[in-house]
Amino acid sequence: MSIDKSLRRKNSLQRSRNVLTRGERIKVLQDDERWPADRSPYGLPKVRVMKIAKKAKAKKEEKTEEGAAPAGAAAAPAKK
Repeated sequence: MSIDKSLRRKNSLQRSRNVLTRGERIKVLQDDERWPADRSPYGLPKVRVMKIAKKAKAKKEEKTEEGAAPAGAAAAPAKK
């Protein structure tokens, strides 16, 4: 039985999953060159699921670069 769309969580696909589908496992094996072309899609070897950690955003660096430009303009000589 499936879950109604109104009851699903919005971020359900953003978290890492423990199990890959057969197609995803075959793709990982092909990327690692462990998948011969004549092999059956049944009885696949185990594939490790890599969990991806979120990287911190670099907002502070962008703000310092933006803040540096107006500071340089303020250093210009003032009118007398």
